Amino acid sequence: MLERLLPRLSIDPADHQAGALDPLTLFDSNIRAVWLEIGFGAGEHLSAMARANPDIGFIGCEPFINGVARLLRDVDQHGLDNVRIVMDDARLLLDCLAAASIGRAFLLFPDPWPKRRHNKRRFVGPENIAAMTHVLVEGGQWRIATDHMDYCRWILAQMCPAPQFQWLARRPGDWRIGPAGWPGTRYEEKGVRAGRPSVFLNFERLPRKQPTD
Repeated sequence: MLERLLPRLSIDPADHQAGALDPLTLFDSNIRAVWLEIGFGAGEHLSAMARANPDIGFIGCEPFINGVARLLRDVDQHGLDNVRIVMDDARLLLDCLAAASIGRAFLLFPDPWPKRRHNKRRFVGPENIAAMTHVLVEGGQWRIATDHMDYCRWILAQMCPAPQFQWLARRPGDWRIGPAGWPGTRYEEKGVRAGRPSVFLNFERLPRKQPTD
């Protein structure tokens, strides 16, 4: 499957100029918007979302071959033609994407880098928040899930002051329960069995200032 499907579905950021890639051009004309998953792991969430939303194009970033192979198996089994893969660091793709080109983004159970001296390696930080500010459409959502409470606090400390994002939680259930249609992941299930509850944080991209942010 890797040899047959990956060349057709793979996106190489090196083939695109910075800030110039319109992701809609990567899909057939029946796709109305593109969603991005950063670090899709074994691909359960991305595959389920792609099956449930055939008019949405999905780009998944994952550098590890085992996860890519598992997603390709699902793509082949379900005949999904709305999935594309970046087998590399998501930040390389973010650099290529045009402004306001992604309708929704997912960052699910990222490495928490728990040692304090490694916190700067966490994905949620000023540089990547700026990149997500650039690529998300107005009203687009960045959905982040974690079962690491220190990382949860870190995410909120980074995201809540960000002027172009708004945390959508209004009551505890908004962050304790996954959003409607949430398919879950095997990592999430593993955390539940280990007694680690998951937190679901949903941030909305606010309207852009004129003429630019």
